[in-house]
Amino acid sequence: RELAYLSEMLKAPKKPFAAILGGAKVSDKLLALRNLIGRVDSILVGGAMAYTFLLAQGHALGRSRVQADMAQEAKSILELAKSKGTRLLLPVDHVCAAELKQGVATRTVAGDIPAELMGLDIGPATEQLFAAEIAGAATVVWNGPMGVFETPPFDRGTLAVAKALAAATSRGAVTVAGGGDTAAAVEAAGLASALSHISTGGGASLEMLEGKHFESLDPLLDA
Repeated sequence: RELAYLSEMLKAPKKPFAAILGGAKVSDKLLALRNLIGRVDSILVGGAMAYTFLLAQGHALGRSRVQADMAQEAKSILELAKSKGTRLLLPVDHVCAAELKQGVATRTVAGDIPAELMGLDIGPATEQLFAAEIAGAATVVWNGPMGVFETPPFDRGTLAVAKALAAATSRGAVTVAGGGDTAAAVEAAGLASALSHISTGGGASLEMLEGKHFESLDPLLDA
């Protein structure tokens, strides 16, 4: 079932096809990004990895987690997406705080993030932007949370995406969530049964998005 969903989704997806990638590091999702560009209609980027893309665009990001050494790579991915006709959507606002802890005072910031703050989740305008893109898709694959979802209130963006996927599924879209953190977030939202498929493969599901071939499965499939 796992192979059927992931393989068919990548080989013959119903269009429009949207991919949602989150998590901490661009470097973790680099191969997946490059493999998906040109194959999907849009890529929605959240989590701390989005800040590296925003850095590449010249934005100030305060104390947000950024992979400065990946900024040039992020810039090349933005250029590749544009040349291949894949829309790459980045957050337009952020839920920020001076430190990461439960109950801390938060502030929603559009555009540049002040020097004393760090971005810890996508903001409400980004939630709406991403939800609208998901609503228009016939196939959606999601890997990686939108913020530090383990620490409320920075779970809101991830839960909003989960709800948007559930709504898309109810309208007939094929929706797949993969990766340990993503699966945990969907379970926490109580929406696991509302999506088409929750990948149990963890990092292996990301490798499928990277286009990797699993030689160990060939004898099983042949049998």
